[in-house]
Amino acid sequence: MRSLKLVVVVSVLVGSLQSAAIQAATVQLKVTVQNLAPTNSISFAPLRVGVNNGTFDAFNSGQAATAPIISVAEGGSGSDWFPAFQAADPTALLGTVVPNPPGPLLPGAAGSAVFSVDTSINRFFTFASMVIPSNDYFIGNDSPTQFMLFDALGNLNISTISQFGRSIWDAGSEADDPLNAAFLVGGNNDLRTPQNGVVEFDFAGLSIFNGLTTAGGYVFDSQLTADAEIYRISFAVVPEPSSVALALSGFSVLGITLLRRRAANAG
Repeated sequence: MRSLKLVVVVSVLVGSLQSAAIQAATVQLKVTVQNLAPTNSISFAPLRVGVNNGTFDAFNSGQAATAPIISVAEGGSGSDWFPAFQAADPTALLGTVVPNPPGPLLPGAAGSAVFSVDTSINRFFTFASMVIPSNDYFIGNDSPTQFMLFDALGNLNISTISQFGRSIWDAGSEADDPLNAAFLVGGNNDLRTPQNGVVEFDFAGLSIFNGLTTAGGYVFDSQLTADAEIYRISFAVVPEPSSVALALSGFSVLGITLLRRRAANAG
């Protein structure tokens, strides 16, 4: 009878571990963003993210920007970015990391969000965010396979992604003009002047906004250098309490049963 009980307990434990293994492909991914730019320097629109299979290419350096990245670079909304992403990769996990408090991610501010990711099909990380104030500046990854977030076993490959002054892109779609720029007092981003350029790195152009008052209430002063870290994305896998509790309870029951069996045999 004791042997039968032990078999039952072991079966329960094995089932629990098998269930945990099945669920292991899906993880709770916490994404945290920080604006590390100097005080009164650039802010950022909420970060648009996609954990994906590496097929969606939002833009290419040296080529004309298309609607998906323009929707991020000129307005920060991702109104065309998300649909294009979904069409190219229907199983991608898409979302937004909103600052705390909600609104632009001001210098020194942070924000985070948790996403449920199936690492068996979505191993790569793609991101984009408008740099403000600007007409069409942004941060984001050119190659869709640049950041392999998870390895083949579902382990987290990358703990942080850092962006520097030299990482800022100019979409080349709208001419720099304080009267038309987003996030400036008196600016109207609807009055755009087409630039007809190409996507290229450029942070120096932001100095055109120095001395102007931002919608955040501070007077803009770029202060950017090529090697200054301006933005950091951090990743962590958050354990699911139910799965952890299930596995621990199984081990606990097995341990108690083995101890009782040994005590009975000794008696």
